[in-house]
Amino acid sequence: MIEAYRQFSGPMFATAFSLLGNRDLAADALQQAFVQAWRASATFDATRGLQPWLYAITRRAAVDVYRRQHRSSSQVPYDDAWSVNGELELEGPSLDTAWKVWQVRQALDQIHPDERKVLELAYYGGLSQTEIAARLGIAVGTVKSRTSRAQKRLAALLTHLRDDTEAHAESSGLRRHARTG
Repeated sequence: MIEAYRQFSGPMFATAFSLLGNRDLAADALQQAFVQAWRASATFDATRGLQPWLYAITRRAAVDVYRRQHRSSSQVPYDDAWSVNGELELEGPSLDTAWKVWQVRQALDQIHPDERKVLELAYYGGLSQTEIAARLGIAVGTVKSRTSRAQKRLAALLTHLRDDTEAHAESSGLRRHARTG
């Protein structure tokens, strides 16, 4: 179970966080998910894969945390638009997507803070290079060089994601169609 925690806790946390939108609640859901997985480990079917099993437990734990948190709270009113057949509908990202998001966040944490800042302002803030330069009080050329260095560093840190995507495209025939299309 320790190895499973090392391998899957990051993506599971990202999944819970994407569902709950709160770090503390996501941490509670992650802890609850691992406790539930430990208790149910005797019933685990190894032919079905550990990753989807843990993801399903994480989603259920996040829903439980959400319900417990909001049971006495009137912050978010519950109505029929939130449910399907009386059950709370939370369509979350796949575990694979959550893992990729976590990998990108880990890579962003590894680049220089000045370079990370220009990327955040560009990609998350939607600012142009000129606007970034004005906001940070630096030259546009400095913004361009920091952006270039950051993108190269991220590309190197995330090569394994590109390899996974290319392997998936090749196995599904997408690459073949892209060449002929």
